[in-house]
Amino acid sequence: MTTATPRRRRIEISAGIIEYLDEGAGAPVVLLHGLFMDERLWDPVMRYLPTGLRYLRPVLPLGAHRIPMNPGADLSLTGLVHVLADFLDALDLQEATLVHSDWGGGLFLTAIGRDERVGAMVILPCEAFDNFPPGLPGKMAEIAARLPGGLTLAARNIRSRLLRRLPVVFGWMTRQPIPDELARHWTEPALSIPGIADDLAAYASTHFESAELVRDTEALSRFDGAALVLWSPDNRVMPPAHGHRLAELIPGARYAEIPGAAVLLSIDDPAGVGREISAFLTRS
Repeated sequence: MTTATPRRRRIEISAGIIEYLDEGAGAPVVLLHGLFMDERLWDPVMRYLPTGLRYLRPVLPLGAHRIPMNPGADLSLTGLVHVLADFLDALDLQEATLVHSDWGGGLFLTAIGRDERVGAMVILPCEAFDNFPPGLPGKMAEIAARLPGGLTLAARNIRSRLLRRLPVVFGWMTRQPIPDELARHWTEPALSIPGIADDLAAYASTHFESAELVRDTEALSRFDGAALVLWSPDNRVMPPAHGHRLAELIPGARYAEIPGAAVLLSIDDPAGVGREISAFLTRS
């Protein structure tokens, strides 16, 4: 299990400053998150992960980031994929294991020709193929992004314990309730820091073309590293069929399941997630 104290760092890329947690030393493992989330998505899992590796948790500009991006930065879906690639470049990471959860943009590094720093992947339930934005929560975020003050209202809804359990908010994202303190933490930037909600709106209002999304996901057939697809079999937001399809698509992939969970496996079953990821990271 990890024992090092995380170091909070910042690095500047062309789009702006990216904060990240950095702990341990060794081969890099980069853990990603989704909308209205940050590095704390992985807090419950970290104690189950093996030592001897370097764990990096970037805070992507998806609504819970604390530093607004530069004016004019491209924060569309494609723009954010480049933000991720620029982050990997700026830290000069080699043979990184990229861990996807909820946000599926990182799957498109191969499609844009910028996966040279990625040696392996762990794919938890996330957007893929034509499931952008995903399910009811994603559609609601897209609508909110197009309405004046819509994302601010969405953030306030997440703060309400009752509203948070609705399917259009986070109700279908987890089986275990998201703690009030974590919900407040994830929504505080959008409610209190100028520019944060605008950054999220720039992403959430992206126009998605289904054929392009499918094509860019299927580019993973060219990914030549190992992969673990770790899905939940009863999932109303990220279709279970997509997990199987990804595992069949990626030549070096293995498929496994976390039963009784929804989308955010790190919250629903951190021990199970830690066990599966640890086995993958320490494979021969």
